[in-house]
Amino acid sequence: MTSSSAAPPGPVPRGMDPVPLERAWDLVVRRGAPAQLCVIRDGHVVLDRSYRCEPGALFWIFSAGKPYTAMLVHLLAERGELSLDDPVARWWPEFAQHGKGAITIRHVLQHRAGLPTAGSFLGDALAIADWDRSVRRIERAHSRWPAGEVPAYEILTFGFILGELVRRVTGVPVAELLRTEILEPLGVHDTHLGLPDAAWSRHVPLRIRGPLGLPVQVVLNQQRTRRAVIPSAGISTTARDLGAFYDMLLNDGRVRSARPDGEPSGAVILRPETVAAARVATSHDEVDRFAGFAMRWSQGFQLGGDGSPADLRGSLGRLDLPRAFGHNGSSCCIGWADPDSGIAFAYLTNRFDGRRAGADHQLALAGAVLEACGST
Repeated sequence: MTSSSAAPPGPVPRGMDPVPLERAWDLVVRRGAPAQLCVIRDGHVVLDRSYRCEPGALFWIFSAGKPYTAMLVHLLAERGELSLDDPVARWWPEFAQHGKGAITIRHVLQHRAGLPTAGSFLGDALAIADWDRSVRRIERAHSRWPAGEVPAYEILTFGFILGELVRRVTGVPVAELLRTEILEPLGVHDTHLGLPDAAWSRHVPLRIRGPLGLPVQVVLNQQRTRRAVIPSAGISTTARDLGAFYDMLLNDGRVRSARPDGEPSGAVILRPETVAAARVATSHDEVDRFAGFAMRWSQGFQLGGDGSPADLRGSLGRLDLPRAFGHNGSSCCIGWADPDSGIAFAYLTNRFDGRRAGADHQLALAGAVLEACGST
């Protein structure tokens, strides 16, 4: 693998300090793992570099991919094809088994369905590459808490519930609809929900530390796993593509144009009110029953912290930006956007060191980037 750096397509916005940006990049290099970092401010790429991999290398981004499926569901609601307050069982009758009939689409988006797993995390993980098996497990599952009562992170069930819902509502598989309705209009070509065989040569193998690291690593690095459609964890992409997704959301759902005047004239993917609704906070100061610490959730995103004691261990990697929204991926990969600084941030790596070490590293990177734009 090689180290490479891509130049920004336009001028760096005034007010950006290159010294903290270089400090952020130095943190990536010193860590030593293959990685990509893309930072966009107000539509201008200010940093887009790859370390020990090519710019087109494809990283498996774990839960950092959840917002793609969430925004696809919001798009269907915007079009009137479903309502977020519909019971999931309205579209998927088998889902209602064992008292799950009251769970709404909104509950799932908010991680308040009371269904963090479909029985056990190990069972869910063993079924991860088999769509039908995963769906049947969810149908047979019992809720742990009444719908809407508490936040409980739906680590894998989130994506399979919403993905099956999308298929039931539209008749189109979730990966195909995501491609045609969001990825193609966005103009990104290196984002895949389920890695195509033709792109296999560009995948970056995961490196997972810890006592169970090797067996987990072996399973997740298999082509069968990477090829599978796993909406909660299985998107393969580049930092450049992930940054473009968040920049579009910062621009109220419209793809920014390349015009010199910077006026937005690109494709409209989502309405501004749809993006705003997806970002509204739905939990705060509540301990997530699955994660075990307080997290701020919206309807598809993790949110930045507001400095309260509850935010010390959760809320988008302890990022102290109340209006920031995004999603962490096992403290290995992360994407977020901050409306106040105009920053869209995407950092992808293949190294899994555990939640605490990874989160500390991500927070240091974010701090340097925010310092560069005077936001710290």
